[in-house]
Amino acid sequence: MEGLDRILKEHAFFAAFSPEHIQLLAGCARNHRFTAGQYLFREGDPADEFFLIRQGKVALEIVAPGKEPIVFETLTDGEVAGASWLVAPYRWMFDARATTLTRAIGLDAKCLRGKCDTDHNLGYEMMKSVLSILVKRLDHTRLQIIDVYGRG
Repeated sequence: MEGLDRILKEHAFFAAFSPEHIQLLAGCARNHRFTAGQYLFREGDPADEFFLIRQGKVALEIVAPGKEPIVFETLTDGEVAGASWLVAPYRWMFDARATTLTRAIGLDAKCLRGKCDTDHNLGYEMMKSVLSILVKRLDHTRLQIIDVYGRG
């Protein structure tokens, strides 16, 4: 587990987390390798894992019936994929597809939720970190809407 502790500690998402919390979280972590075109998760499926992208590119997509998927954001090294694991009903709201060979750390959602419920300080740090990502993504989406639809 020593390697996963180090990887988590060095990831920007966990910058404010204590060494004790990093050690707890490492117990929920495992390595993943996704080939180009492989899905990390699909809309509607159970949100059972949270991903730290170590290397590669991941397209976040929404699908409209009868149309090609629309990529609304591309994640790269150091970013995270998935926040739906944190809020019931724990289902993915969009697809995440690797567009290049992607290496990631997956954190088991049930394990994470259990540790956050047990240690409220850990839960608070996790909520702050996830909320920070959600606010940035919402702002990015707002800018995309302005770009597409303009003003006036």
